[in-house]
Amino acid sequence: MSTHSQTVQQQFDPLATMYLESRVHASGPDLDWVTTWLARGEAPGDAALDVGSGPGHLAFRLAGRFGRVCAVDPSGAMLAAAAAESHRRQQPILTCQAHADALPIPDADFDLVATRFSAHHWVDVPGALREMRRVARPGGHLLLIDLLGDESPLVDTHLQAIELIRDPGHARDLTVVEWQAALRNAGWKSREFHSWPVRLDFGSWVARMRVPQKREALLREMLAEAPAEVRQALAVEADGSFTARIGLFLAQTE
Repeated sequence: MSTHSQTVQQQFDPLATMYLESRVHASGPDLDWVTTWLARGEAPGDAALDVGSGPGHLAFRLAGRFGRVCAVDPSGAMLAAAAAESHRRQQPILTCQAHADALPIPDADFDLVATRFSAHHWVDVPGALREMRRVARPGGHLLLIDLLGDESPLVDTHLQAIELIRDPGHARDLTVVEWQAALRNAGWKSREFHSWPVRLDFGSWVARMRVPQKREALLREMLAEAPAEVRQALAVEADGSFTARIGLFLAQTE
């Protein structure tokens, strides 16, 4: 039986190209916010780290501002896709294969540590946040972006269930309150929080993970038969498409 880390790596290695081309991952209001924030010059320094980088969508935004950008991911195929895209764009980035809670990086090596759409796969969120704090320079920033859990236990149970059925590597979408506590406990001081809705088209949502037909049918049934409160909160549509929320946390070392 595979460990959780092995499951995550095995399932994402074959999906690198699909995630590189995914509209949900390649664009969005969160990335637009990052671009605007970087343009304002509020993140001084010359080095940035993208943890759980996937094929590098966030890393490439950072490469437009920082002289040294390193993309870290447990999937070698994702890093290969990022390296190839880096060459195509002529935006040099470094790559490093590692997990978020065990970064092979010296202390205080980066001015900005960032992560996007990765944390819901982490089994040790406190450990990962401590590692990211360790490699951040004094006064350095953390930029954390992920799908959010729901404060309603009823809605959240359904959200976590469909996430896990679709993606066996899913661990948990944390709520805003949970993230704020985790950041504080890891030594990060929260500066800003922003949130946006994200519509997840059912067809492309299951296609990205190559969900087997039986599980796809189960997901359709769960969404169709969810309680009215859940269907309303997630804006479930007739075809199974639904709307979740993205959370962006900006923090700084204390």
